[in-house]
Amino acid sequence: MSSLALGVSDTLVLARRNLARIPRQPDLLIAYTVQPVMFVLLFVYVFGGAIRTPGFDYVDFLMPGIIVQSIAFGGFVTALGLSEDVKKGLIDRFRSLPMSRGAVLLGRTLSDVALNCLSLVVLLAVGFAAGFGFVDANGGEIALGLLLCLLLGYAFSWIFALIGLFASSPETANAIGFTAIFPLTFASSIFVPVQTMPDGLRQVAEANPFTTVSDAVRSYWLGTPAHTDRWMAFLWVFALIAVFAPLAIARYRSVAAK
Repeated sequence: MSSLALGVSDTLVLARRNLARIPRQPDLLIAYTVQPVMFVLLFVYVFGGAIRTPGFDYVDFLMPGIIVQSIAFGGFVTALGLSEDVKKGLIDRFRSLPMSRGAVLLGRTLSDVALNCLSLVVLLAVGFAAGFGFVDANGGEIALGLLLCLLLGYAFSWIFALIGLFASSPETANAIGFTAIFPLTFASSIFVPVQTMPDGLRQVAEANPFTTVSDAVRSYWLGTPAHTDRWMAFLWVFALIAVFAPLAIARYRSVAAK
């Protein structure tokens, strides 16, 4: 068997290992199910009446953004899992096995894609129940919006992998990730149009990648003007992967070599 085939096999084995933890630790599913549903219900039924989104019901404006936020934060499981593996010495055990060195990170990020698919199903089901619907969108545009969301989730899996490898404990990884990324989601067009923000914050929000991706998904699903958002969103996603995947791999090699 070639080294490529062995690497793919090892990656799939570790991806299955990560997914197999879910039935034994169902609390890990909170980030993919309960929390996104809570955000949808809170903003639609508590804040939605006070937020104006000309041309759309608030639920239609909100759902693309809330999906982008939830998918991006799906990588938290990777940060917590890698930090725990380092703390318990599991990375050292992997080093002693005849397996691909890249399979650990690739398996983690691949399992995140599967969990993000679950998150998409849950969020869309709740969104449809709350009144969300695709507007002037054909099957291809809906699929491209879903693909963009999954690619963003994959990019953030590498970001969270890097955080998990630097953190001294799972609690620290959670705190770092939450503090560094959560404010970015609010300083964007995920929940409200950036035009309603004051000067200074509005310019920051317009440059925020969460705004670009959220607006791109809205252009696919709601028929809003695309401007440069569509290609810029994919550019942002691939740029994040290109930057953080090598950094996470380098950090993993450093941790594994200790």
